Amino acid sequence: MSHAKPEPFRIAVPQETLDDLKARLSRARFPDEAPEEAWKYGTSVAYMRDLVAYWRDGYDWRKHEAALNALPQFKVEIDGIGVHYIHVEGKGPKPMPLLLSHGWPGSIVEFQRIIPMLTDPAAFGGDPADAFTIVAPSLPGYGFSFREGQKRVGLAGIGDMFHTLMKDVLGYQKFGAQGGDWGAFVTSRIGSAYAQDLFGIHINLLALPREKSGVSEPTAEEKKYFGELEHFLTEETGYQWIQGTKPQTLAYGLTDSPVGLAAWIVEKFRSWSDCGGDVESAISRDDMLTNITIYWATGAINSSFWPYYDRRHGPWPFKLGEKIAAPMGYAQFPREIIRPPRSLAERLYDVRRWSVMDKGGHFAALEQPEKLAHEVREFFKPLRG
Repeated sequence: MSHAKPEPFRIAVPQETLDDLKARLSRARFPDEAPEEAWKYGTSVAYMRDLVAYWRDGYDWRKHEAALNALPQFKVEIDGIGVHYIHVEGKGPKPMPLLLSHGWPGSIVEFQRIIPMLTDPAAFGGDPADAFTIVAPSLPGYGFSFREGQKRVGLAGIGDMFHTLMKDVLGYQKFGAQGGDWGAFVTSRIGSAYAQDLFGIHINLLALPREKSGVSEPTAEEKKYFGELEHFLTEETGYQWIQGTKPQTLAYGLTDSPVGLAAWIVEKFRSWSDCGGDVESAISRDDMLTNITIYWATGAINSSFWPYYDRRHGPWPFKLGEKIAAPMGYAQFPREIIRPPRSLAERLYDVRRWSVMDKGGHFAALEQPEKLAHEVREFFKPLRG
């Protein structure tokens, strides 16, 4: 089967889009807030007033756009969608091709610091033999892999498209894959459906069903996890219900209001990172705003919700009850949103490396790139061909 040829791509947000953004930020209407502790019911108004003022008057999109454009980028048509991706050759005797997949509300911004650590380990005191050639796409429907009216693709379909990108478009007959959030589901899908084409998969979120089925006599560790899971499902999944049932309605507010969009995303950066309540101690405001500005400038927030709808209404993206054959490595960061024990993970995965990390949360590549890069290198070291 022949495939479209990749074309070089550069990010170039029109100035009129940035001018319109600034005008909207200058006219922002902020909501009332209950006179109780900040963040208790969602994003703090005082924090948002300060962040919006900085976004309007201090943040420099062009600077960050140029930094992203320093990474080689391409677009290629796969199954009717223009898939955008970063592609950086490794510096070493035999770099391993490695696919990096982000999630929601993330983007390629998550990978800026970790990419050079993986492609050029010698520059960071490592061994050139551990180098990777990195392919880091924007998920279909996210950022620069989006155009208005584009068909929606679920997690299984995204995994299949990324496999096509790696093997058929780029010609990598065998590669590794790494991901967090939805990227962990995509990575697990590829590990399930195309194990013969993989050296292995590394994830920092476990793509496990969120129920106790099949666990008749849970261990103490499993009971603790199920208690944490119950709290998460009760108190922290409102966004999933909305994005997974009526995404179109929510999209009006977040597409029309940059403040609404930022508040929706910033709350997740704070809740899911290892920040002790101070989000900027884990993720800089410039990184957050670069990520948010990509969602704003591309108008892709509505389509980015689709994996939630697909998960709630479609089949599981890989076969449950059947072990994923690709070797798996996992880094468990202490502030990850859910942390199932190894006993449950081993029902689905062929676990070869299980690392309990000392610091970091859901956005591992942003929060702790050195630690995650080390884990990825160590996991794949014995699996290299």
